Amino acid sequence: MTSSSYPSQYVSSYYAASANQHTPFTELDESVSCDVCVVGGGFTGLSSALFLSEAGYDVVLLEGSRIGYGASGRNGGQLVNSYSRDVDVIEKQYGTDTANMLGSMIFEGGQIIRDRIKQYDIKCDLRDGGVFAALNARQQKALEEQQQLWERLGNQQLELLDKQRIAEEVGSDRYVGGLLDRSGGHIHPLNMALGEADAIRRNGGRVFEQSPALSIRHSDPAVVKTPKGQVTARYVLVAGNAYLNDVEPELKKRSMPCGTQIITTEPLSDEQRATLLKSNFCVEDCNYLLDYFRLTGDNRLLYGGGVVYGARDPADVKSLILPKLVKTFPQLKGINIDFSWTGNFLMTLSRLPQFGRLENNVYYMQGYSGHGVTTTHLAGKLFAEVIKGQSERFDAFAKLPHTPMPGGRRFAAPLSAIGASYYSLRDRLGI
Repeated sequence: MTSSSYPSQYVSSYYAASANQHTPFTELDESVSCDVCVVGGGFTGLSSALFLSEAGYDVVLLEGSRIGYGASGRNGGQLVNSYSRDVDVIEKQYGTDTANMLGSMIFEGGQIIRDRIKQYDIKCDLRDGGVFAALNARQQKALEEQQQLWERLGNQQLELLDKQRIAEEVGSDRYVGGLLDRSGGHIHPLNMALGEADAIRRNGGRVFEQSPALSIRHSDPAVVKTPKGQVTARYVLVAGNAYLNDVEPELKKRSMPCGTQIITTEPLSDEQRATLLKSNFCVEDCNYLLDYFRLTGDNRLLYGGGVVYGARDPADVKSLILPKLVKTFPQLKGINIDFSWTGNFLMTLSRLPQFGRLENNVYYMQGYSGHGVTTTHLAGKLFAEVIKGQSERFDAFAKLPHTPMPGGRRFAAPLSAIGASYYSLRDRLGI
């Protein structure tokens, strides 16, 4: 495969340019029937369809563009455990029972990804280990508490890093400490998505690209119409996230698309690589609007950060992110940037995922709020459990209350930006 297999506006992505060779899937141009129709070819849809196809269900997956075209093929590629709000916050807001149930699942998504990579021999540059980097004493204290919480929940692969220890791993003087999670890690996310799509096909599932869902008729069976065909299904899963458009208008009220920006350098020398990230861990800082970075499989530095509320595409991603990169790694001043792009994720007011039912046979899963690589893979397993008649874990998420974004889609972006400015000021002041 070459990057030309993707829509022109996506070619600037490093992932699209370095994707594994594969044959694109065909467009749906007929009427078909199945057990489950999955709308969306990102990680939520792929994980769901793969679990179901493995269990013997007849599955049809519809992707409006190309597999992994949305956030699943454009993100930082970091395997970060838990959710965008950790279990202690969940307990304060929703009670002990909910926290215990969600807490029992926070490390499951990363293991699912590793199992998939091994089972289907997916070539996606898996590397183990992720670092949360503290920029001040307050953040370091929070990491100490996070370590204690995660160890109580069963993660024994954590190491608290002091200033000297993090300097050994990250070639920057910005950080006062950190927390290493060896059960975290990083991947080439688009190649992961392509590998999962191929696994669905190998298990008898049908995958169609360039086949956007135009409408979903809430009937029994349900009917999903595309430009040239339709799918009649016992069950439908809506998994379009920030790229769903207007197929289910009710879902738009509960969330807001946001953009994150990423740049990738030219290939680094082995000496440069070793001085930046000695053990090839991925890193994210602890700011409210965090920066994240890692090395790619061909020794480039991939660096991302910030949030554009409302998911506008910035005119010049490089000018937004390169100063952040140079601030962290001043030794790379003057480095060539070969790729820059943006990708949209879906944010909820609570910052927790939204799972639920639109009808008895029409389900949705969305709104991972920037924490989706691992949680989407967990989500797919939970949806497959529902179809098999085991809904307890899915319902633990479905029962979470979700308030519409304040001001609706029109005013949610500026209001969120104001709130982010407040928290960013606190980060700069270390309070």
